[in-house]
Amino acid sequence: MTMLRTVALGGATLVTGLMAGLFFAYSCSVMPGLAATDDRTFAGTMQWINRRILNGWFLAAFLGAVLLIALAVVLHLSVGGRVLAWTAAALVLYLATLMTTMRWNVPLNDRLDAAGPVDRIADLAAVRERFEASWVRWNLARTVTNVLAFACLIGALLTGRA
Repeated sequence: MTMLRTVALGGATLVTGLMAGLFFAYSCSVMPGLAATDDRTFAGTMQWINRRILNGWFLAAFLGAVLLIALAVVLHLSVGGRVLAWTAAALVLYLATLMTTMRWNVPLNDRLDAAGPVDRIADLAAVRERFEASWVRWNLARTVTNVLAFACLIGALLTGRA
């Protein structure tokens, strides 16, 4: 049982770290880079990214993180202690990441996609204005909650080794 707890916690830490890195990369490179582009490039690029990110690798990490964290919590219920506390905190924080994504970022992505091909959007500046600042703000929020979840899982791993 100890090995299963360790594997679940290690896997949860790995995929949560991958997701934290993805959101962080958007915060510090992708969105600042796109901010310097014209409206057509911005809207078209974000539409393509939003379509391409919905793939098996992304979904496995994005949803796998919450499943592995929850599994780690369940497996640590019988032993309690600090590892359970760190892991439960990570679960709450990662659920906040999921909720932010589903409540804010996904609907913004869907709205951008619904605007249609960039060649057919009459007012690209208005479409961009309704999307960019809000998406960036909510991405930063989910970056923070995800990085904190990752830090909690590192804390759980370190506590378990002490």
